[in-house]
Amino acid sequence: MANSNQSRKRARQAESRRKHNAGRRSLLRTSIKKVLKAISAQEKEDATLAFQAAVPIVDKMAGKRIIHKNKAARIKSRLAKKIKLISV
Repeated sequence: MANSNQSRKRARQAESRRKHNAGRRSLLRTSIKKVLKAISAQEKEDATLAFQAAVPIVDKMAGKRIIHKNKAARIKSRLAKKIKLISV
């Protein structure tokens, strides 16, 4: 348990940041799931539109250090690859 004033404040800050980041992480995961859902339905146009909407979100989360920049690149690469494999 936090004892000093400084450690109490840091605990409060950490909790508020955790809650804030959880919402951001949820938005990220939702955008990725929309792309995966369109891919599993074999809908290339919908998957492409969802991917175009997801890419800025993924980049923004990497910029805010919610996820690592390499993870962002990996997510985008894998989604693009899966979309490319959908037969027209």
